Amino acid sequence: MSTRDFLVELGTEELPPKALKTLGEAFLAGIEKGLKAAGLKHGAVRFFAAPRRLAVQIEQLEEQQADRSMNLDGPPLQAAFDADGNPTQAALGFAKKCGVDLAEIDRSGPKLKFSQHIPGQPAVKLLPVIVQDSLNDLPIPKRMRWGARRDEFVRPTQWLVMLFGDDVVDCEILTQKAGRVSRGHRFHANHEVRISSPLSYAEDLRSAYVIADFAERRAQIIARVDELAAAEQGTAIVPPALLDEVSALVEWPVPLVCSFEERFLEVPQEALITTMQDNQKYFCLLDAAGKLLPRFITVANVESKDPAQIVSGNEKVVRPRLTDAEFFFKQDKKQPLETFNQRLANVVFQAQLGSVYDKAQRVSALAGFIAERIGGDAQRAARAGLLCKCDLASEMVGEFPEMQGIAGYYYAKHDGEPEDVALALNEQYMPRGAGAELPSTLTGAAVALADKLDTLVGIFGIGMLPTGSKDPYALRRAALGVLRILIEKQLDLDLVATISFAVRQFGSKVKAAGLDLQVQDFVFDRLRARYEDEGVDVAVYQAVRAVNPVSPLDFDQRVQAVQAFRALPQAAALAAANKRVSNLLGKAEGKVATQVQAHYFDTPAEFALNAAIQQADQAVQPMAQARQYSAALTHLASLREPVDSFFEAVLVNAENPDVRANRYALLAKLRGLFLGVADISVLG
Repeated sequence: MSTRDFLVELGTEELPPKALKTLGEAFLAGIEKGLKAAGLKHGAVRFFAAPRRLAVQIEQLEEQQADRSMNLDGPPLQAAFDADGNPTQAALGFAKKCGVDLAEIDRSGPKLKFSQHIPGQPAVKLLPVIVQDSLNDLPIPKRMRWGARRDEFVRPTQWLVMLFGDDVVDCEILTQKAGRVSRGHRFHANHEVRISSPLSYAEDLRSAYVIADFAERRAQIIARVDELAAAEQGTAIVPPALLDEVSALVEWPVPLVCSFEERFLEVPQEALITTMQDNQKYFCLLDAAGKLLPRFITVANVESKDPAQIVSGNEKVVRPRLTDAEFFFKQDKKQPLETFNQRLANVVFQAQLGSVYDKAQRVSALAGFIAERIGGDAQRAARAGLLCKCDLASEMVGEFPEMQGIAGYYYAKHDGEPEDVALALNEQYMPRGAGAELPSTLTGAAVALADKLDTLVGIFGIGMLPTGSKDPYALRRAALGVLRILIEKQLDLDLVATISFAVRQFGSKVKAAGLDLQVQDFVFDRLRARYEDEGVDVAVYQAVRAVNPVSPLDFDQRVQAVQAFRALPQAAALAAANKRVSNLLGKAEGKVATQVQAHYFDTPAEFALNAAIQQADQAVQPMAQARQYSAALTHLASLREPVDSFFEAVLVNAENPDVRANRYALLAKLRGLFLGVADISVLG
């Protein structure tokens, strides 16, 4: 079948830069979906996205749909007509489904049938609908209207190019009649640009100072920014999201180096970087030591004959922002950090839980409790907890919310606080997201844990549990943060005792009955998702959860051991045996004896299993106490043979009640060995 290349370009007013790449990708995906539904095969595809245009290019698109046949079977004849030969609802429904009258339905066989030959349509007739549907489906949260028309789009449209081979597709979409004329750069080539063919699109626009390919502009910007940064003996900070946004702001990118006064470097560099990136869309430069250089790179949208004018203009624009940061920093340093707590006493954390200062006091006590148990300095942790929210009342954080924690670090250092105390003021918010950095100090870890657990206990304590769609206090993230800190930093903390301490801190502000257990379950439930992401079977998690470890680190060590145990050849049989033992013990009448009486044995298999259990107990107990769980389970794997022999030769529910009770005691000993690590009966 013959093919032609296809191009569609929709010209608009400037599109939202943060959404441009997504819009371009979605436009292409929608058209591909439409072509697939229409049965039109094609070659390579490509999208273009620039500030004033979205475009899609399709190579070797079939000119004609293939003919199709539709064959549908309906209900049996006896169900389609009643005794008088009148059609039933089943027959009428089938005809409606086929889109024809019942008279056109074939009733010659045992069932109703409908066959139809559908001739293929020319692609040129299908393309306008496919394009329109794709535009309708773009992820646009809020559409706008313009003029007197009712058409809606993310921005007012200006022109439409739609070419199929050498021909223009005759149609109108979003108030624009299709043609072959695009527009050049708004300043360098503000005139019409004729697109000679679908595949010449990119080069035709390049001659008019428009690089239509988003990826090409992005690559050009990063290459030139790196080149300019190296010339300044620095490296550029290029966050991917900022690079995408800048790529979406320009049609003809021209990166230029600008500078600012060195006196501003006395301000925390995080504040300077934040304002230059977020407000001005600049790329900041760091020296080899990671310190901010008094330079930045802006990306102009024009190739100026006098670039110094552009540089000067950007330097003038950024100066007031840096001056503001400098002013706030100096103002905040005029008083000790701790005094900001006075303001926080009047700032509500949560109406039922008190002020932010109340929270800081609770975090201080809880951080000291935690630090003492993880090998940290309780006094320093308590001090950091008391200061941890102070910077929220500072001028700097009021202007730059992203500086919370970071500003506190600088102010604490200025006040002469110990380094780990100062660091903890920023580390309390770690990890800030999935896979993000963890606290580097024990003091920071203690405050981070205390802050998260205090929030969990408080919000649960007033009944504001997260739902499937709402978690306003980010309790799931807090719980995951607690687990990551304890497990990945190898900190052994009794979470049950810690949560109980946190509950007592709130006094009568929370409903304490059952609260500690509720929070524990919530935190440990988050481990399930963590392990699923790591490829650990849920049964392994459940096997460990069944024995209720109080330390997340201990929980993780047991999970890793059970995961390794599952790979042993004896694992399946021992898991099945444990399940059988668990079921038997669950049906035992009365209390199972704790001591095994050898004089009740009447088979060699009982003597053999008892001896094997005693030997295993002596070997495994020290391993379990030292948390060498993998070694313990590997050793217990040797019990498979005596366990199998026991169940083959021995009837557990013997008629003699003493013999029966003794056999239950023996099995309880066996089960107890495994429960020292996990309930592996769950694996069976």
